[in-house]
Amino acid sequence: MCGRFTLFTSLKELTDRFGLDSFPVNVAPSYNIAPTQPVLTVRSMPGDNKQIQADFMRWGLIPAWAKDASLGGRMINARSETASEKPSFRSAFRKRRCLILADGFYEWRKTPTGKQPVRIQMKGGSPFAFAGLWESWNNREGGQIHSCTILTMAANSFMKNIHDRMPLILQKDNESKWLDSSRNDPEEIKDMIEELPNDYFESWDVSKLVNTATNNNPECMEPEVRLL
Repeated sequence: MCGRFTLFTSLKELTDRFGLDSFPVNVAPSYNIAPTQPVLTVRSMPGDNKQIQADFMRWGLIPAWAKDASLGGRMINARSETASEKPSFRSAFRKRRCLILADGFYEWRKTPTGKQPVRIQMKGGSPFAFAGLWESWNNREGGQIHSCTILTMAANSFMKNIHDRMPLILQKDNESKWLDSSRNDPEEIKDMIEELPNDYFESWDVSKLVNTATNNNPECMEPEVRLL
């Protein structure tokens, strides 16, 4: 699964990496992004020119049929193996896919003394895109919330030492295909889901500062110091 991640890459690097003209003006570095918080996404806008747009969405997908927004807090992840069939995700899987931008994430490894937080990132710390789904939800007052979820998959052999699931990180060549809503056949979409090679990743143990969502500073991702 994926319950926390980071995005502190400069706007220039993000703009160059994802081919965007602009980003929301209030993008700030975040070292401990938690569920229900705003996350930076990229999606394809309706129209023939297939323009892509960056915007913030609430992390935790709220289905259009939900009675209240609290349901989204339980839908921060969707299993890639079954998202095309689940009522909460199947429409978005076909029509509303997005990129969720990140430059690292955290997972918790089980140990005899409790759960140990671990930071995982691409070697060198370059930014990447989680495969996401998004939805619009209207509240009773007429307001609208755009929300999203991160797809997950079975862990590759690198991640298996940490957790049995991992977020689905798209190959760069598949990002534009993922955003293309004209590709709506579930089997074609599933073909974009590939396991990244082990040598793409690096990881290290971090302190339990990251366990608390209000801790949002670079110390969250620094290697844990163990006293001998």
